[in-house]
Amino acid sequence: MNRFGINVELKNTPVLDPDFIPLMRFNRAFLAGAKKPVGIAVERAGGQMASCRTFIHGTPEMAEADHYYIERIVKTILWMKGGFKVYVSGDEGVCKYLQSVYCAGGRQEFDWDYMASVFEHPFEVVLVDEIPEAKDAPKSMGGHLKGCRIGFDAGGSDRKVSAVIDGETVYSEEVVWFPKINADPDYHYDGIVSALKSAAEHMPRVDAVGVSSAGVFIDNRTMNASLFLKVPKDLYDKKVKDIYIRAITDTFGDVPYSVINDGDVSALAGAMSLNDNSVLGIAMGTSEAVGYVDEEGRITGWLNELAFVPVDAQPEAMRDEWSGDIGCGVKYFSQDGVIKLAPRAGIELDEGASPAEKLKAVQALMAGDDPRAAKVYESIGVYLGHTLAYYYELYGCRHVLLLGRVMSGKGGDLILDTAKRVLADEYPELTGKIVPELPDEKFRRVGQSMAAASLPEIK
Repeated sequence: MNRFGINVELKNTPVLDPDFIPLMRFNRAFLAGAKKPVGIAVERAGGQMASCRTFIHGTPEMAEADHYYIERIVKTILWMKGGFKVYVSGDEGVCKYLQSVYCAGGRQEFDWDYMASVFEHPFEVVLVDEIPEAKDAPKSMGGHLKGCRIGFDAGGSDRKVSAVIDGETVYSEEVVWFPKINADPDYHYDGIVSALKSAAEHMPRVDAVGVSSAGVFIDNRTMNASLFLKVPKDLYDKKVKDIYIRAITDTFGDVPYSVINDGDVSALAGAMSLNDNSVLGIAMGTSEAVGYVDEEGRITGWLNELAFVPVDAQPEAMRDEWSGDIGCGVKYFSQDGVIKLAPRAGIELDEGASPAEKLKAVQALMAGDDPRAAKVYESIGVYLGHTLAYYYELYGCRHVLLLGRVMSGKGGDLILDTAKRVLADEYPELTGKIVPELPDEKFRRVGQSMAAASLPEIK
């Protein structure tokens, strides 16, 4: 496989997507001939910084490859860690190229606008003599079991709440709601408060509240979340950014609270069930939701939006409708990945069906041992094996918990088995360093809302 004059050799390719080029393998092949030092750093909230020192070729004939390689690194850092200011050292041409794509009207305008909105700061790319050093501020969260706690998990189709006393769940409730189609933020606020009060009725007092929710949260504020998709921007800024903070303090006064992305809470639940740290949780459902607990058992505060981190370097990779970019994880590790591959396997899906219904149709075929469905899941397993090696390079994670509807049933087992085979065959140096696995019953007992309840520390 060849891209920009860079040759990439693979032993394992997806049978339904033979042109797949794992981005990490492209990067390794690119670096084999790159000698000119370049630095990239991305600034995020609170002066935190992600930095990367790498190399390019620095010649006119390799300029296109250089630009592609560096831009994909920037894209990866932005969606893995977040940020609003990109520092570039070592090559003015690279800086100018990034400025031309991360801007209004540029190819990466979506990322430019999204990050500026999330961090409430204009997005910019600047040339410097020397990039700033990396700086992180991970927080020790979760695993706090003492006291009377509430854990709230806000999902797109239902909301769950648990009352937990000294680590024992004494009450749980699951209620259907419709947050994604409601434009009135009071609907969401009333639903959150109702759940909190329901749990509180089963405890003598409330010592702390933890919230797990899809979205991007900075200092407990809801900077972006699909649950509030229909809320107009003026109302979003006025009533949604602090919606969980208001709901908790209006209901219980001055109690400790934490509001965290649901992917991070899943990873925390995994760490609690495994009794170990360094856990990456990947939920393959409507999208690819990811969370991470570091080696010290801390939540990093990174975005971990790997759905929009590129994983495929082929030029004809499938385009994500939301971000407009190609080759990103959402089209490989979600129901979209199954739907993309099914027609290539000869499976005709009802075009009038919802994505969830299309996934169920392929799952039903897999349950009946249909060889066409097996090709779909095996192909996803090849994607995953290559990509887990990349995620290990990014995170250094020891455990990977694979969650979500796509990983259920026989299809999930085939994905896992294939990914393990690809990892062993293509990346033997990672044997024993990264362990992909499905959640066990202990994980299910911990649960999302139970893990959320353990988030705040009671001083």
